[in-house]
Amino acid sequence: MTADFKPLSKLNIFSAKGIQMRTFHITWVTFFFCFFGWFGVAPLMPLIREQLHLSKSEIGNIIIASVSATIIARLIIGKLCDTLGPRLSYTILLAVGSIPVMCIGLSNSYESFLLFRFVIGIIGASFVITQFHTSMMFAPNVVGTANAVTGGWGNLGGGVTNLIMPLIAAGFAGLGFVNQADSWRLAMVVPGIILLIMAFIYYKYTKDTPAGNFKDLEQSNVKTAKKGSFVTALKDYRTWVLALAYAACFGIEITVDNVAATFFTDQFGASMIMAGAMASIFGGMNIFARALGGYVSDKVGKSYGLRGKGILLGGLLVLEGVGISLFAHTHSLTMAIIAMLFFALFLKMANGGTYGIVPFINKNSIGTVSGIVGAGGNIGAMLVGFLFKSEHLTYADAFHYIGIGVAIIGLLVFITKFQVKEAEKTEAIIPELQQA
Repeated sequence: MTADFKPLSKLNIFSAKGIQMRTFHITWVTFFFCFFGWFGVAPLMPLIREQLHLSKSEIGNIIIASVSATIIARLIIGKLCDTLGPRLSYTILLAVGSIPVMCIGLSNSYESFLLFRFVIGIIGASFVITQFHTSMMFAPNVVGTANAVTGGWGNLGGGVTNLIMPLIAAGFAGLGFVNQADSWRLAMVVPGIILLIMAFIYYKYTKDTPAGNFKDLEQSNVKTAKKGSFVTALKDYRTWVLALAYAACFGIEITVDNVAATFFTDQFGASMIMAGAMASIFGGMNIFARALGGYVSDKVGKSYGLRGKGILLGGLLVLEGVGISLFAHTHSLTMAIIAMLFFALFLKMANGGTYGIVPFINKNSIGTVSGIVGAGGNIGAMLVGFLFKSEHLTYADAFHYIGIGVAIIGLLVFITKFQVKEAEKTEAIIPELQQA
């Protein structure tokens, strides 16, 4: 089999040559735009809160709803990736997800807005497909870095969304298409249309593996790879430890994406556009930090195996927890931004470090493991959402408790034995599919 049909052993981010690199770029760009659909309303919440007369408790429920559907969706999508393939799975998810995104502007009550926000959460399953598809295109020696780059550059959409969506809403209002109070409604049509465009691009220009789409591969090879792997993945304690770790990093990331703009508005009196710009700084760290975490994880893995990767991940989570606690106790905007950058660095590196381990847990069921770990991130976001819902806790109090919890999880990950067998350090990800 020629190199054109094998996973790449080198990552050249400036190349778009071959199906591997074309898929690499399309999948991170798609994930990037998924954030516009998933969190497009987050920076617009100060406006929505005023128009729909939402209480702190109701906003808390909306935050929880926005990540709850993602939990189930990620588990389902993970299994679909193993069976249907990432190409069709992504196409279907994008087409279906675009509908509630474009329709959320029809909400005229707390209840209807909450329902749309819940359904939109299925778009968060896009992450699982992005990581699965990248894992299919790259060899074990660089898969951690490749996963981290696609995940990180995709997550960058969370920051850009905070910056761009208020400007889109203001633009529609300024052009006279709609009044300012209703500008958020028209603004949300934009990401919905983008998701439909990306669905077409993904279906047209990607393949499931370097050797072709699942349906074109020899069925016996695919079945051998999948036999018994789902239950095995569920029984592996390392899968659940990584899910807990991801709850402590990505779960906190999407929580910050949800509340940062509102936090800066309430805490420091920032305008909607200014608050969105400051919140975008947090997401902007994804341009390098998650990739850095995956790169360091790969380097550590070459010398110390999965044990070294686990120790690295635990250390990153502890530092993240410390940074979040510092952020909670800042009393000036400048110090808040500095503290946010500090914990954002380690949080996003931990994201990359987590998925630097995932492809090596169960080589025959990457989609299932990726789905479970990804769902763990959303479970974490859902649980901490209750802290922001509480009428008895300020947002600063919530961040303080989150910091303590993240540090404790980091210590648990630090002592976890990830390298069960020495062979897992070097074995190929899915040899059956790679040889098809």
